[in-house]
Order: sequence, then structure tokens, then C-alpha cells
Amino acid sequence: MDMVIHVLPGDSLVEKFRKTNIAGQVIICRDALVVGPIDAETPLEFWEQRAHFILAEYGEDEIDYHEKVADEIERLSEVPVEAEVNLWFEYELFCSVNMWFCLSLLSPAGAAVYRIEPVVLNTEDRWKGFGLLDDADLKKCFDARTKFSAEDIDLGVNLWNAYRQNDNDRLLELAQTESACFPYLKEVCDAAAERDKRPLEILAEIHFEGKTEFEVIFAEFSRRAGVYGFGDLQVKRILDQMR
Repeated sequence: MDMVIHVLPGDSLVEKFRKTNIAGQVIICRDALVVGPIDAETPLEFWEQRAHFILAEYGEDEIDYHEKVADEIERLSEVPVEAEVNLWFEYELFCSVNMWFCLSLLSPAGAAVYRIEPVVLNTEDRWKGFGLLDDADLKKCFDARTKFSAEDIDLGVNLWNAYRQNDNDRLLELAQTESACFPYLKEVCDAAAERDKRPLEILAEIHFEGKTEFEVIFAEFSRRAGVYGFGDLQVKRILDQMR
């Protein structure tokens, strides 16, 4: 059998994925490229920037970052042409940016790449991702996977480059592209173009309404701005900026 690789969007999905008994190696995408520096001239510079950011922002050890995060994702740069790579990513901006980056790493290899998305969710719950699903649901998602064409992969690379260069005009231009591999692309790119101001505005609105407990604030932010896919660390980071 040719090499089969599954790229999972975080450690939280690993246990449920194992229960599906779907064959293949697992690579875990542990970074949150939706925040922090991502524009660099070389891979070495990129990972050094990320490691410094993680240390400054969250106090995480830089060596641990390289070993557990950078080295893990960099495995995609060594994928052989005969491999099959399955990208398990959700719809929101957080996961979209990580997926665009993965496509940029995979692009030179020419391997077969597939998108696995939470297709069993209804439209109202679309931003909630795989967290709501069990192993049987994950199997259904895998069975409904979509293969990236060469044009789709190029689109992912172009989206990544536009995002990392903060080229919002280019992002909004690319958002007009129709592709089965990129559902909700326009909503995601619209959110990306407003990422420096809209989340801050939403949190200011929530604060103005008198909500002060973080759990309440986070739940309300997720309800109003689920398209961003921010976790508690990202929301706390914005709250710190408001102080």
C-alpha cells in the first residue's frame, strides 16, 4: 500500500480518529497560524519567528515548540509523490489558515491530496467543527472526502501567500473562486480581511453589554464570531489588547 497520511487539526481529535480504524499515519497540526508572525523568507526563519512568538505570548519552551510543532508539520515537506494525504480541517479561519499552509508545504511533492471536512454538520453548526462528532461521524466525513485538483492546491497556496503578506485585496479576490474543496471561502476571507479590527469590535460590544466573566464572554464571542474559530487563548489575547 502507498503511504497514507492523515493531517489532524489538533490533539483533541486523535483519540476519536483512532477509533475509526482508518488506516494511515497521523500528523498533528498543533500551531495556530491565524495569529502571530508568519511572513518569512525561509523555512528556518519562519519557524524561528513562530518559536519566539510562542515563547513571548504563552511562555512555551522554544525547543519543545520545534520538536512537537515545527518538526511535526515539516514532515509534509518530505511527502513522496506516491503518497496519499488527507487534510482533516474545519471550515473556520483558524483551521483554514493552517490548511492553506499545509497545502503550501505539499504543493511541490505532487502527491494526491484530499480534503476531509465536517460535512455531517448543519449550516447553523458549521463553525463548530469536528468537536461535535463521534467516530462514526468521522467515518462519514472520510467517505465524503474531496480530492484537491492541481488548481485547488494552487488556490490554497495563493490564499496562504495572501494571508501571510496581509494582502486583503488579494484575499477578497481569491474568495470569488468556486471550489468544492473550499466551502464558505468567501465568509472566511471576509473575516480574514477584518481580522485586525472585527474581533476587537465584537469583544468591545460584549463588554459594553456588561458581560465580565471570561466563560460568558468566550461563549458569546464564539456565537457571534464563530467564523474565526478562535480558542480561549486567542480571545484572551484580544482582551489583553483592550486593557
